Amino acid sequence: MSTIAEPSSSSSQAAPKIRVLIADDQALIRRGMAMLLDAAPDIEVLGQAADGVEAVELARRLLPDVVLMDLHMPRKGGVLATREISAALPHTRVMVLTTFDRDDLVFDAVRAGAQAYLLKDASEEEVLDTVRAVHRGESRLTPQIARKVMDQFRLLADRVAQEPPSPPAPDPRTAAQAAAPGEPSQSDSTATTKPLTEREAAVLELIAKGYGNRQIATALNLAEGTAKNHVSRIMQKLHANTRTELAVLVLKK
Repeated sequence: MSTIAEPSSSSSQAAPKIRVLIADDQALIRRGMAMLLDAAPDIEVLGQAADGVEAVELARRLLPDVVLMDLHMPRKGGVLATREISAALPHTRVMVLTTFDRDDLVFDAVRAGAQAYLLKDASEEEVLDTVRAVHRGESRLTPQIARKVMDQFRLLADRVAQEPPSPPAPDPRTAAQAAAPGEPSQSDSTATTKPLTEREAAVLELIAKGYGNRQIATALNLAEGTAKNHVSRIMQKLHANTRTELAVLVLKK
């Protein structure tokens, strides 16, 4: 049964709070999370949903900043609800909080649009910190999930490194002369995927842990602009458009 919070009577001059919707089929979990989040001065719980159908309905009605999403729920599971919310509400970010850490569930949730994946044994401070990070646009993975991501990344990196080198590019003038009328020359073909450098691998490991560009720069002693450039090159090499897509790619087997 869904629950909707009464409008806050706080001063209009106060900084806007992070507006959260909780979706979990266990009433005790919902109430406990609501008490934890409402106790934080910068977070407000808008409502509670008992399944994926209610989660989607309340998200469309209340337009939360963050949805705290369980995965195994009746009527509609968390993965499908995450996909529908992410597609309909691009400014609402979904944070998975579940007891399951199976690779297929992690992959499906991230592919559906989840910005973070925490297990329910996370500390209260970790939950609060992740809500704030997701609201800032960052991605977060619980340590167990981050290890899975990095294991898959290393397998992917090894496969890429073992690929035979691409043949040297022909002289553009020769290729143009050899191409038949109306056919694209070989110089127009898509570039072969390149392996990541050691520095880029280190940057990707931090991305998997949810670090932003500034945090990556601090951790690796880089300028923030340099860290941003590394992230852009990694996305280009792995053919990803967002940090979330990077997590999806490295989880693929």
